[in-house]
Amino acid sequence: MAQHTLESNTVDVAVVGYGPVGMVTAALLARAGHTVTVVERYEGLYNLPRAAIFDDETMRTFARLGIADRLLPKLHVQRTYEWRNGAGELLIEHEFAEVGRSGWAEWYMMYQPDLETALDDVCRATGVQVRLGRAVTDVSQSPQAVELTTVDGGFLRARYVVACDGGNSFIRQALGIGQEDYGFAEPWMVCDFRFRRPGVNPGVPHAVQVGDPLSPTSIISLGPDHHRFSFMLDVEEDFCTERDPDRVWARVAGRLSPDDAELIRVATYTFRSLIAERWRVGRVLLAGDAAHQMPPFLGQGMCSGIRDAQNLAFKLDRVLRGDWSDAVLDTYKSEREPHVSAVIEKGIELGRMQTVRDPVKAAERDRDMLARRATAEAPEAIRFRGLGDGLFAADDPARGILSRQGVVEHGGRRGLLDQIVGDGFHLLIDGTAKGVDAPALAQAGVTLVVLGPDVHDIGGTYSRWFAELGVRALAVRPDLYVFGASTDPAALAQELLDTLRPQNSALAER
Repeated sequence: MAQHTLESNTVDVAVVGYGPVGMVTAALLARAGHTVTVVERYEGLYNLPRAAIFDDETMRTFARLGIADRLLPKLHVQRTYEWRNGAGELLIEHEFAEVGRSGWAEWYMMYQPDLETALDDVCRATGVQVRLGRAVTDVSQSPQAVELTTVDGGFLRARYVVACDGGNSFIRQALGIGQEDYGFAEPWMVCDFRFRRPGVNPGVPHAVQVGDPLSPTSIISLGPDHHRFSFMLDVEEDFCTERDPDRVWARVAGRLSPDDAELIRVATYTFRSLIAERWRVGRVLLAGDAAHQMPPFLGQGMCSGIRDAQNLAFKLDRVLRGDWSDAVLDTYKSEREPHVSAVIEKGIELGRMQTVRDPVKAAERDRDMLARRATAEAPEAIRFRGLGDGLFAADDPARGILSRQGVVEHGGRRGLLDQIVGDGFHLLIDGTAKGVDAPALAQAGVTLVVLGPDVHDIGGTYSRWFAELGVRALAVRPDLYVFGASTDPAALAQELLDTLRPQNSALAER
């Protein structure tokens, strides 16, 4: 359990914001044994869809939280993502695997309220205190703690605060943190529909971006029962006119009718591309949209925030227990920002391609993209870079890459690795563990997985991965990223132990 060094009314972590990123942050820390309180400005769950998509890495996190099987019946697995021009010609087709590197389908379409209900149940079951209707109005901190003031005059004292309070983050603004603007901002109208016959899609495309210069349009599934049409606006002020239900139905005519679906929401968003200049000020850390905002064309906004949650949770866990200096929290931004920046830049590239408004330039784009497609041998794959410099093995080319997860069998049980051996730090060894200090690893909270007679690598996921990297051992962090890889298991085990040792002085040097 966490070691409490302050007065009893000080919680370990206060999370500001109770969307998916705040929920996952709170749940991960509470599961690790820490006291967590969430403050949220709304009186209840938001209960309207915002995010629509998540990937296999994110599903691996949901599986660790125990909600994957609950979510599956409410999700749509999407295998392709199309980019078409105004005439309907296919310009780009991205393909997604039914089973990705993280052991789950690479692309899921969801209705966000279903996800938030499941995450809310996890938070409450793990002891998270949830305070709804408590907008934060002031934040101050000392060397020992952070104090939040809420709109009702209440106070909350915490050892650390994680601000997951969205793109208009009060915490970010109160701390005077500026933002780097990548220069991509567009007003869109988002229209969400619920099908009248549950689970029956009346033939609407599941995932397509339409690069029509007259009206750039996005059509995205929100799971089996819901769908989203988004339309680029010339100016944000057009929303007052275009939001009229009759005008919305006129826009979707030919694809969807009132007989097929109910219009449940029309909203306007300006898609932005921003990164906070600082992600940490003392004991306060930013996560999700509070730290970075990205265009939605890759469906990575919520996914990026949940990666933030995973990164922060395992580091805060060790800091709160007194095992590590809180200097390790400085590695959060150095690791995550290069990844986020790459996703934003790719999203801008695709967004600008889709939203060409000049018909002549759009025709030039079409000719170029159709010519490229004619010579392509396979649908294009979207791959993101690994993490930046931080808490990894020294001089290791595999450090910071996303780990793989396969099916294993151990002790008569078969399933994905996390469900069989648990989460946390893993040291995977192909062959024997000769020279590896297994008791020391166990004491440090590392699960030793020796692939072979004891833990069977069903399907060969790990043997192929080891062969690709030319290694015999891989150390994987709790946030699913590779700490390091080596041909010498004992040496890698020792480097991991050196990093994990209490009050590791090396952390202050990274």
